[in-house]
Amino acid sequence: MIIRSIDFIGSAVNPSQYPNDEIPEIVLSGRSNVGKSSFINAMLNHNKIARVSQTPGKTRLINFFLINKEFYFVDIPGYGYANVNKDMQLAFQSMIETYLNQSSKLKLAVLLLDIRHTPTNDDLLMNSYYKSRGIPVMYVLTKADKLSNNQRLKAVKAIKTKLDFQVQDKWFLFSSVTKENRDIIWESIELAIFD
Repeated sequence: MIIRSIDFIGSAVNPSQYPNDEIPEIVLSGRSNVGKSSFINAMLNHNKIARVSQTPGKTRLINFFLINKEFYFVDIPGYGYANVNKDMQLAFQSMIETYLNQSSKLKLAVLLLDIRHTPTNDDLLMNSYYKSRGIPVMYVLTKADKLSNNQRLKAVKAIKTKLDFQVQDKWFLFSSVTKENRDIIWESIELAIFD
């Protein structure tokens, strides 16, 4: 994928603020500290498109990035961050559910998982939600540069078991530091959008 243009279209809380067009969308989700902003920046070859913070849970709105005027990256708030109060957690949950229920242009969900940890209940819940809605899911195991090859093999096996991976499920190791598998991930995203 050659990135020719990136436009931040805006942030949304409710459907009236979503882009009003027929351009396909790729939703990006994961726990608050999974490295979602770093993934976005690495995939787009841009250091400052998504704000990377030392404090997890900084994405508070649904953010729409228009890529090459052809599709959106939709960055939704991370989940599972304990320092966000209960009311805000419920508000995030409602905002995310509304988006996922309302969007008719959603082509793919990218579920980011930290390779160093087995999926949490929140990860399992998000995965089940996507599957129940018939939304194709691509699993991206972030921070792969932090593990040796042997550790990676064990970690992948544990994650696949916990998520009950099926043969058709697509998953990739990824590092925002080395950009490992960036091109292959783009190929899968393009297939989801343009097929």
